[in-house]
Amino acid sequence: MASALHLSDTQARRAAQLLKADLSTDMVGEFPELQGFMGRDYARHDQEAEEVALAIEAHYRPRFAGDDLPTTPLGTVMALADKLETLVGIYGIGQIPTGDRDPYGLRRATLGILRLLMDKAPALELPALLAWTEATFPQGVLDSTALNSLPTFIQDRLRGLLRDQGFDQALVEAVVSPLPARLDRLPAHLQALASFRTCPEAIGLSAAHKRIRNLLKKSGSTQSVPPAPLREPAELDLQEKLQALQPRMDTFLRQADFSSALSALAELHAPVDRFFTDLMVMCEDPGLRAARLALLQDLESLMNQVGDLSCLSS
Repeated sequence: MASALHLSDTQARRAAQLLKADLSTDMVGEFPELQGFMGRDYARHDQEAEEVALAIEAHYRPRFAGDDLPTTPLGTVMALADKLETLVGIYGIGQIPTGDRDPYGLRRATLGILRLLMDKAPALELPALLAWTEATFPQGVLDSTALNSLPTFIQDRLRGLLRDQGFDQALVEAVVSPLPARLDRLPAHLQALASFRTCPEAIGLSAAHKRIRNLLKKSGSTQSVPPAPLREPAELDLQEKLQALQPRMDTFLRQADFSSALSALAELHAPVDRFFTDLMVMCEDPGLRAARLALLQDLESLMNQVGDLSCLSS
């Protein structure tokens, strides 16, 4: 993380070594609420770098909802590392919060991670951080079955955080699954979806996305059936426009230009509508059916890049 944010590796390692050192002191033993603050002051007393001292105090932030975030990049890295280790480690041994029971504060740690990534660490991607954190534990310590549900746990916290920030529930649902990589881009993404929802094409594409998903789910796997060449004008037109659109979408999304990406996607409204009007996807010819389902799979993958559009009709 320090490297990704172009921070001093030496200072990052030193801060990590000293983060919890004050927990062994009589002062913090007597007054636990001083943890971090005393670590900062001890580091200053020992003439550690000021960035290291500040990071020691900041790594507990945010301590509670509405608390300030770290003010330095090194403090942000230490806060993320500490919370990620807590979340992945405790969750990974099966200590999953249930109901009101959360003895290790995993919900609080998760909200802290989300806030830090949204506001303080735009270069860091959450799925990569989770994988990196898991890899720091010795093999066999963590339960992979338990960790399989961790993204869902994080998504639930993200839903609540975004709703608390005033975003519409349908829009939130459109962006939280699968778990977004760049959380700092979510506000712009949500605002773009809110504007797009008012466009005439949005209703049709939302309904189409839902229909495509249902068709693909019901069809199961078609990999065992060699697809036949597409031949009808409606499917050939959709295929051509889909292939032409993908490079533009890649450029827009790389630039986090969600408004342009959604506007480009709106160009598919007419060919998608024509496809479903003129053709029967689940036709009797297994090869042609497989080819049409593959085309819809490509279309759904493209739509998913800008969110779950089926939620926009909610």
